[in-house]
Amino acid sequence: MACPRPFAGLPCRSWPPSLRHCLSSDCLMKGALAWRLRAMRDQSSSFDVARMVTELRSMLGSRARKAYQPHYEQVVLRLNPKGEPSTDLVIVRGKRIYLSRRDRPMPSNPSQFSMFLRKHLANSRLVEVEQVGFDRVIILTFEHGGGRLKLVIELFRDGNVILLDAEGVIMQPLTHAKYASRSLKRGEVYVPPPATVDPRELSRSSLDELLDASDSDLIRTLAARVNLGRIYGNAVCAAAGLDLKLAAAELDEGQRMALSDSMARLLSELLQGNGAYIWFSDSEGLSAWHEAGDNPLALDSASAGIDEFSPIILPFKDEELAVGIDSLCAAFDAVFGAHDAIAYIRREEEKLVAAGTDEAEQSAKLTRRADQQRSAIERFETQAALTQELAKSVQDNWTHVDDLLSQVNGFIESDSWQSLEAKSGEIIWIDGVDAAKRTIRARLPDEDEEPGASVTLHIEATVHQNAQRYFEQARTLKDKAKGARVALKKTESAAAKRAAQHEKDAAAGRVRAAKRSRRFWFEKHRWGVLSDGRLFVGGRDAKGNDTIYRKFLKSTDLYFHADLHGAPSCSLRLRDGLVIDTEQSGFRPEGVAALRIAQEMESEVEDAKDLASEICEEGAQLAVCWSRAWGSGGAAATAFHARPTQVSKKTESGESLGRGSFVVRGQRTWYRDVKMELAIGFGIVNGIPLPIPGTSAGVSNLCRRWAIITPGREKKETIANRIAKATGLSQDDVLSALPPGNCALDDHGLIKP
Repeated sequence: MACPRPFAGLPCRSWPPSLRHCLSSDCLMKGALAWRLRAMRDQSSSFDVARMVTELRSMLGSRARKAYQPHYEQVVLRLNPKGEPSTDLVIVRGKRIYLSRRDRPMPSNPSQFSMFLRKHLANSRLVEVEQVGFDRVIILTFEHGGGRLKLVIELFRDGNVILLDAEGVIMQPLTHAKYASRSLKRGEVYVPPPATVDPRELSRSSLDELLDASDSDLIRTLAARVNLGRIYGNAVCAAAGLDLKLAAAELDEGQRMALSDSMARLLSELLQGNGAYIWFSDSEGLSAWHEAGDNPLALDSASAGIDEFSPIILPFKDEELAVGIDSLCAAFDAVFGAHDAIAYIRREEEKLVAAGTDEAEQSAKLTRRADQQRSAIERFETQAALTQELAKSVQDNWTHVDDLLSQVNGFIESDSWQSLEAKSGEIIWIDGVDAAKRTIRARLPDEDEEPGASVTLHIEATVHQNAQRYFEQARTLKDKAKGARVALKKTESAAAKRAAQHEKDAAAGRVRAAKRSRRFWFEKHRWGVLSDGRLFVGGRDAKGNDTIYRKFLKSTDLYFHADLHGAPSCSLRLRDGLVIDTEQSGFRPEGVAALRIAQEMESEVEDAKDLASEICEEGAQLAVCWSRAWGSGGAAATAFHARPTQVSKKTESGESLGRGSFVVRGQRTWYRDVKMELAIGFGIVNGIPLPIPGTSAGVSNLCRRWAIITPGREKKETIANRIAKATGLSQDDVLSALPPGNCALDDHGLIKP
């Protein structure tokens, strides 16, 4: 993968060709995600951090421009090295930090934390990069006219990003946290985590002490006590020729010497070496990497086979499956770059999934509101009854209260409130005194003339006025209870209305259209499903055609186009599709499919060119249905497919291409007399009710309620209205799923379940 800038003095021209590229927006597609999420470490070790600090020092002198937070887990600091393109410092909290020049979408509205960083770090110079001991903590020091600020990046546990002032006081943490020995809160002095063993400073005698004190095997001792971690502890043992399971305390002198020498060699390579290494799980993955050449999409796809990465040689790994790479940053970018680059897209999709529970949440909200209102009514009525009883008690004990008020007023006139407060503990009829409010907390006599109910008396008011105050409080509480009963009635009415509508919708097989401010990525384009569930997407206009080509046409996909001018550019997506979701919860009418978006379709096929011919024919069918052939009056049309490498924006000398147009070179696969017919089904995708367009085979495989759409005489707006009324789907969603022209509908349970 491309290194953001030459590290450790390596000139850019010395990099291998496959590493001299900057990843473009092509890498932002969703399909690039699933293969990233495999079972390998995604967290930096102290070894990785030590080398990363060395590589980051090559950015000294760079200016900090902007900060972003595309996802709650990620902070991106854009740095501008003098005379070079901007470079992103990607921080994934608790896991990794590296430099990258990938194209990455960012939110239009920055988070509060990113705005805080922009305010204080904008245009400051990076002047120092250091590691705290041998821990997974990096401190970046920035300098501007107002002095120096430090950005602390913690890469352990849940991680954190903390901005400190010149005195080391926390100005703002990404997340507040409190631990046994330190607190990460605004205004607190930053305290680093408790120091750990630094193997770079470990003497032979200190190593012997750690080994002798251990009651574990060698690998556990090196990983935990010596602070090497399991991977590099394994590397030390392999280089020393020692068994991992040896009891650490039982190593003889020769074994200890070999262990010490092995550690010294690996640490020397860590401190003085440059570059990094990646290992592939098998020879096929290695071959795919070499064959990828300069193609960023192919490199991303090939990096799925990466099994491990390290800043040093790992003796226990197969050297025949290893590839040298220019930097550890490049290794991180190869493994995690595509996943991290679309963090903002993942965040938006998470919001969409959360929005899918809107119906259930609204019902639950009404239930919670009704429960709260019932509780409030009961509380108000109980308090009103008690307050009214106190008012009556004050009246019933008129003489007692009047005498008490007279005595208290006389005492205060002759002495003071402070004296009364001091003596109140000796008076059984007074519980407390409040000089500021000029009140006392008094006891009323019970049936046995003993201190009973407690009341608050204003000493400057009469007995009647004190009783009346309690009566007014009781009346206010009764009014509140009455208002709460009215509100409860409205809530119960709304809940009953919603329940009745729910039953009516369920009986009619309808859903409630979800109110959405954001849509799935494929909804911005023409889209449909094929018989194997794969997604087929096409541009809606010239700009959409360009987007399909740039973002959604991988090297393993296929390019489709109808043989008509102005037809959409289409992509048959190898990895993206819709599958049946067996775990989807929430209301779903009978016959409505529960689906989820799959970003790694299960298949033995590694390239779309190897898909069954029937699948490709279905793609050609959608391509012609989305073209102007639909409204031409014909029953069939012609289309072709080509490999993505055959499609280009480059023209011959003297020629030019308009927006949304491409040149297709080489041999094409033609499909003639393609039938103009598509289908539309009814499904709930990731919790969102949607019309499911596609071929008849594709839609009928996923949806029990569907219909065939063919060219006809009925306006598509009328068709969309019929479908929306029968299903409850948004008419706009249905309209966008229909082809461009008049239609005819052959119902298979979509309109009449």
